[in-house]
Order: sequence, then C-alpha cells, then structure tokens
Amino acid sequence: MGTLFTWGMTALGAGLVFFFKNIQRDMFNLMLGFASGVMIAASFWSLLAPAIDMADEQGVISWIVVAIGFALGGLFLFAADKIVPHVHFGFNHDKEGLPTRLKRNILLVFSITLHNIPEGLAVGVAFGAIQYITGDATAATLSAIGLAIGIGIQNFPEGAAVSIPLRHEGVTRKKAFFLGQASGLVEPISGVLGAILVTYVSAILPYALAFAAGAMIYVVVEELIPEAQQKQTPKGAHYATFGVMLGFIVMMVLDVALG
Repeated sequence: MGTLFTWGMTALGAGLVFFFKNIQRDMFNLMLGFASGVMIAASFWSLLAPAIDMADEQGVISWIVVAIGFALGGLFLFAADKIVPHVHFGFNHDKEGLPTRLKRNILLVFSITLHNIPEGLAVGVAFGAIQYITGDATAATLSAIGLAIGIGIQNFPEGAAVSIPLRHEGVTRKKAFFLGQASGLVEPISGVLGAILVTYVSAILPYALAFAAGAMIYVVVEELIPEAQQKQTPKGAHYATFGVMLGFIVMMVLDVALG
C-alpha cells in the first residue's frame, strides 16, 4: 500500500502534462532540488540510523555493516548505469548504457525506473522491519509511513519532470502521461520484494536499509543535483539549492515527528 501511494504520486505529477506543455527551467531545478533534499534526509533518518541501531541489536559491528550495505547500493546503481540503456531525464541528454535502437522516450523511462528501484526498496524494507523492532512498534510503523509519504511527495515533481519534457519534444499528452507514470510502476514491485526479503532473512535487514540509502544517495549525486544545476538564468542554481533545503526540511520533519 505504501509503494502504491508513491507510484500514485508519480502518476499525479505526470498528469500535469495535461495542463502544461513546457516547464520553466528554474522551476524544473527547484523540483529536482526538492526531490534531492527529500532523498538525502530519508537516507539518514529512515534508513542509515535504523540500520545502525538494528546492527547493534544483532551484536555486530554496526559501522562495518552500514558501510558495506551503503557501498553495495552505490555499486549496484553504478553497474546498472553502465549496463541498462537509458538517458538521464531533463533536457537534451545523450544515450548511456549498452548500445540500443530504442527511442529516447523509452530510454528516459528506463532512467527514472532505475532510480525508483531503491525508493521502492527503501519503503518495502522499512515496513518489513517493523516486526523486528524491540521498542515502540507504533513509532516504527509511523516512521515507515512517513518515509512513504516523503518518497511520494518527491515523486510528484519527478513524474512531471518526465512527462512535461516528453511533451516538449512532441510526444502526445496521453503518451507522455503514460510513460511518466510507468516509470513509477517499479516501486510497488521492488517494495514488495524488499519486504519479503527482510521478512525471511532478518540478518540482512541492516544491510538492506543501508543498501537502499547508498543507492538513493548515488542517484542524488549522479543525476538529480547535476541536472538541477543547469542554469537558464543567473539565479537558476539558487532554485536548486533552495529546493534541496526545503525537501530536506520536509522529510526531516516527517521522519522525526512521526518516528
């Protein structure tokens, strides 16, 4: 249910294509910055901090566990970046990954799908971890819900960031919307897989949380922030910075208040 919500927010954002054909570059930067801030805050409060606590409860060296999981998450996205054909979303990017004849709009969906995998995984693992909480299970549940809400909020501008540039390139509104929302369909799938995995193999739970965090930070540094720094006006980069600050605050408040 949590990941269906995050996918629904992606679809809702993609639906903006029915109202707008173009998106101002500064606003685009603000949206990407906001998504980055949410993912950075979620990586610590919703993923890394619980991973450290759970590793301590398991009697293992927490910093080693978290470091390994975090590194593996980044390496997974790096490998996928080199293998899966895609283009980074935004404006006028070259193809990356293995050579392919697929159209650019399909490659764009592949790109968003790649970094929606860790987002869905993060939500699924957070809900799957509730059964192992030795303290307040209600607080753990609220924290997982807060993570789903935060990821959903940042998926809204991401959906628009896919569909509106596609419309700008001449794709029909219906097709642009379909491709935009399709990029979020992987989240319920990866979320359920993540929840099932930690349910049956509890020992890997700290690794899984840190893995999701590493993958999300990789996406932020590799794709979101560099794209958000592309300027149309002299103050364009400031919009991205303010977006990051706002997104970080929103996710931090959600996680601390609910968790």
